[in-house]
This record gives sequence, structure tokens and C-alpha cells, in this order.
Amino acid sequence: MNARRASTSEAAREYRQRGHDDALRFALAIGLNRDYRRDQAAKKDVIDPAGDAHSVKAGRRKWQIFLYRRNRFLDDDGFQALNGVGSLLVHCIDAFPPRYSDYEDNKDSAKLRLQTPMRELKDRFQRKALLRAFLRKSIFNGGEVQYLTVLHDGMFCVYWSDDVVTAMADAFEVVNSTARRGGEFDAQKVLFRHGGQNVGELEMRNDSPGHYGEVRFNMNRPPCLALLDAVGFETDEWSPEVRLYGRSIRTFGHW
Repeated sequence: MNARRASTSEAAREYRQRGHDDALRFALAIGLNRDYRRDQAAKKDVIDPAGDAHSVKAGRRKWQIFLYRRNRFLDDDGFQALNGVGSLLVHCIDAFPPRYSDYEDNKDSAKLRLQTPMRELKDRFQRKALLRAFLRKSIFNGGEVQYLTVLHDGMFCVYWSDDVVTAMADAFEVVNSTARRGGEFDAQKVLFRHGGQNVGELEMRNDSPGHYGEVRFNMNRPPCLALLDAVGFETDEWSPEVRLYGRSIRTFGHW
């Protein structure tokens, strides 16, 4: 057990370091120095010379959008303003007993309780305006971050935040997960689907004591890029390393 946790911790450190390295690479590509400005707590991986912030993503399989504990949803006004979504995320956490050992003793009861808030979240997200607001808060910290910048095939692809939010909200079919094997339960996740694939997954993380009672929102990279590509954004190469999409052509690089 200890070896498994150590391995997981090491993998997490390597993941974070790769993220820092990719952000530095982008910063240098747009003319910043190695001591570029950033604010990771606000999802601002790189702040460009115009003062605009970029969330830089480069993972091969998944992008972690957030991993938050109970207090984040209670204390963050942005989540509390989402027409009950913040409270429902707290209800997801409260479906589980306070101690991990108690959860291990009776996992089924917690998973059954989780179904109610997960189904309510799915129902709330049928409203496109609320879905857009949730995506804007989750990915761009409620508008504090202006760009999603993705390292893909050696190029940094720069998307304007509103373009991303609109494309995703328009395309997503929001459903609950379905049990596929014996011993599993329906409605353990909220899935954001497009083209028959899960693009986003909102779920509880209860796989270890260290991450017990946290809500995780992931994006799966390949179907996410396929969704953005399907929009057919206008493109322009700002440099050999940076390609602009959609409204970023008009907003990025004016310094």
C-alpha cells in the first residue's frame, strides 16, 4: 500500500513538472523571459505581454480542470452563484462519510446517496446558459483567464475563452454514467459527451485516503480536440510555434 501511494505521488509530481515545462515553453515562444508571470491558483499558467492569461494544456490523455474539496465550493462565490450547482457539488461530497475507513466499510451506501445530487446536476446542465456558466467558471475561473492554449503536434494552439465555452456548451450532451458491470451503480458521474465519446467527466475521487472527498472534473484530450476541430475555426499562424484560432486572431499578440 505504501509503495502504491509513493508511486502515485511521484507520478503527480512528474505531471506537475511537465505542466510547468510546457508553460515555460509557451512563455518563451511568445517572447517572455524564464521568470514569466503566472498565477496558478487562478488558473493563469502564463500571463502574456498584453496582460491576458492563458490556461496551458498539453497532457496526452486527460486534462484536469479542477480537483476541489468541500470548502472551495462553499467559499468561492463563483460556484455559489451557479444556481445551486455549488451546493449540489457539496452534496456530492457529503454523500460520503467523513472518514475514509467508514467509506471502505460500506461503499455501496455512499454510492447510492451520490446518485441523487449527480442526477440533479445532470438535470441542471440541460440549461445551456447554466452549462456555459459552469464551463466558464471551471476552465477559465469565471472569465479571469482569457485563453485556452493547447500544445498539439508541436504547436501551441490558442483559443479565445468564449469560443471554447460556446463550442462545448453547444455540442455537449450531458448525461449520467451507467453501470456496466456487476457491483457498479448508475449515476456516479456527470458525463459531457460529443460524437459518442466522453469529453468531460465530473466525478468524486475516493480512490485513496489522500484524495478522499474531492470532486474532480477532467477533460479527455482526443475527443476535446476533435470537438474544437469540428467547429471549423478560422486559423492564423502567429509564429512557427503559435497558431491562433477563431477570435484569438483578433485579440492575441497585440503588444
